[in-house]
Amino acid sequence: MKPIFPVATLTLLLTATPAVALDSIVGKWKTVDDKTGKMQSDVQLYEQGGRLFGKITALAEPLGPDGKPKICIKCSGADKDAPIIGLVIIKDLGASGDRYKGGTILDPEDGKVYKAEIWVEDDKLKVRGYIGPFYRTQTWLRAS
Repeated sequence: MKPIFPVATLTLLLTATPAVALDSIVGKWKTVDDKTGKMQSDVQLYEQGGRLFGKITALAEPLGPDGKPKICIKCSGADKDAPIIGLVIIKDLGASGDRYKGGTILDPEDGKVYKAEIWVEDDKLKVRGYIGPFYRTQTWLRAS
């Protein structure tokens, strides 16, 4: 008779790990302009159907030059001309070890959608967008 305890323990650890990581990443984060260091927006990360999503909940400058709420002028599809506050910019990321990947991130400034990968490092969120082999990583701060 073979002991099942090691197999059961390993199974429990492997299935529990994504939930622990998800708890540490879900919540409100402040986006930071990597050139100026200025806060730009608040993004709420949330779980839906086992996948990770994120929507903009506030902007440092919510109004455009016309005095009206900013909209995603350069976006396409359903996001075209949608208000930026409330826009879901992170979509369909799945757990992969200590990171979330396999989904996309939308940049409302240029309307482009990039492959995305995010992870927590030193209580900061690393957000990476890819175009082919090239990428850019931003650091977001946990909102209080």
